[in-house]
Amino acid sequence: MNTTVTRSISGLVFLAVMIGSLLGGKFFFLPLFLFIQSQMLNEYYQITLGNRNKGVRNLAITFAIIAFGLVFVTTLVEPVSVFPVKYLGIVLLLLVALLMYMVLNHKDFKDNAYVLAGLAYIGLPISLSPFVVSTAEGYSGLLMLSFFIIIWASDVGAYCFGMLLGQKIWPAKMCPEISPKKSWAGFVGGWITVLLAAYILLRTGMITFPVVHVLVMASLMHVTGVFGDLFESLWKRQFGVKDSGNIMPGHGGLLDRFDSALFAIPTGYVYLLLIGLL
Repeated sequence: MNTTVTRSISGLVFLAVMIGSLLGGKFFFLPLFLFIQSQMLNEYYQITLGNRNKGVRNLAITFAIIAFGLVFVTTLVEPVSVFPVKYLGIVLLLLVALLMYMVLNHKDFKDNAYVLAGLAYIGLPISLSPFVVSTAEGYSGLLMLSFFIIIWASDVGAYCFGMLLGQKIWPAKMCPEISPKKSWAGFVGGWITVLLAAYILLRTGMITFPVVHVLVMASLMHVTGVFGDLFESLWKRQFGVKDSGNIMPGHGGLLDRFDSALFAIPTGYVYLLLIGLL
């Protein structure tokens, strides 16, 4: 099958699953994001560790899954104002088990550092994602979907403007040592499409915050999303790989699809939180 056709079909399936799950309710959101978290961690550990230390990496993935599940329960199933001690105890026990495993496996200090880095890079932001879909009325996937639309607009705009202007008219590269194809034309083009997408989200009622804050939020998400993309590119370059996986034909792994989101979504949420809109 033609590569372009494969990428298009794979991309459409990805969009359908993401949109359907986010709008379908919390029990569609739960399995999707658990799978995303587990798969991304698995891709990260497979590249950084290969077949080494499977015990500690599996324990780390289990820790991330339980952390996500507990946040999900306490925000969307049994909302509480204070994180219950009994749940916190479970998290701490598993964390202690993970750290003890690392101490006993002290000869592989670098591998242990990779395991902890994976939890901070992937496990933490995904585990906290239920906060984004939790509202006073219960579950709502509109804000999370809006975040993803902003990220997708950034990617599409950067690609289109980069192809149109970044070849000859404005060929200056952002970080040629890390990602040779990223140009400043693409960065500015992505910013323009992000602002347009944010305005459309406002007009359609998907976002109901003040226009100035939405545009600032979208701009910050664009910048940090690009940084997230560059961070993953730098990581892959260190290990000599092109794609983080092959789960999405023509696109690579899930980490290739969510690298921007790992930085951009926390940025958007924290901005709204800090200015008192959440």
